[in-house]
Amino acid sequence: MAERSKDWLDQAKRDLDHARHDLDDAFYEWACFSAQQAADKAVKAVFQRLGAEAWGHSISDLLLALDEREHVPSDIAIAAAELDKAYVATRYPDAHPSGSPGSRYVETEADRMVEYADRILRFCTDLLAAL
Repeated sequence: MAERSKDWLDQAKRDLDHARHDLDDAFYEWACFSAQQAADKAVKAVFQRLGAEAWGHSISDLLLALDEREHVPSDIAIAAAELDKAYVATRYPDAHPSGSPGSRYVETEADRMVEYADRILRFCTDLLAAL
């Protein structure tokens, strides 16, 4: 399998940019989801570099597996746990008792998710530079 960590990291950066645009345009549910995707892909970039398989979309689970090889700080793990909650509920109306996802997410939440994704992306970028 070809090593494509740069491709994964490049897309993670684009996803984070997308999240910021969604935040600016008040698409808060999409800002949360794009932030989740950015962090997911950044962690998968590290797995690519390590030549390891990364399966699924739970950033927490991915980081737990990564922590067996490289130390993952607790603030990064906490950010991942928050972002994991944005994977399904941001996109599907039946993930909530009523209303669409667009009516459930607010600016402060989206801003926090974008910040969490930025932290995880920086952590992964630093880790990739050290590998």
